[in-house]
Amino acid sequence: MPRPDPAELAARLAASGTRRSFLARVGAVVFAVVGGKMVAAAVAPEEAESFHFCGHTFTTGSCPHPGKHPRIDRHGLPLRTSDGRPIDNLGRLIDRTGDPIDRNGNRLRGPDGAPLARAPRTRICQDWVRERHHLDARLQGSWFRCCGGQIRKLWDCCAITKKRINGDAALHGYCYGRRKVFCVTFYDTGLPC
Repeated sequence: MPRPDPAELAARLAASGTRRSFLARVGAVVFAVVGGKMVAAAVAPEEAESFHFCGHTFTTGSCPHPGKHPRIDRHGLPLRTSDGRPIDNLGRLIDRTGDPIDRNGNRLRGPDGAPLARAPRTRICQDWVRERHHLDARLQGSWFRCCGGQIRKLWDCCAITKKRINGDAALHGYCYGRRKVFCVTFYDTGLPC
């Protein structure tokens, strides 16, 4: 197959749409050729924790959480990442009274048929960080991003500490006073964006 003449190829490409669409296609091709592999590797979740949930683009790790990502309600209690339903410290769905339930709302039972006992439901920053890392932690600074069509509040868990959860130097971030960012959480507001 003969190689096409570059001038003829450029003319056909330019004639196939508007200037804006032409530039968009050229930009996409250049990006794919030059930076696509590098960027894909940089943002792959298994490669870089700095992109571990929507809206979070820095390197501070998530606060301890029984689920996949540190999603919390407005009081700092854990929620299931996928749908925002309340979970206990074991990661089980719970009803309004705190009893563990299955996805259909039925009470979970043990092998003997007896209802399973409740587990605690602890505030992620204020209680879990205090218990696990012996820090007086508080939800302080926050910032907002559009994620999944709604406004997400990214919330810093701040403490008087020199190290963050990753083990490296703690950052001032959006914390007040002498507190620095120890770990991060998020709250989905439900407000459209």
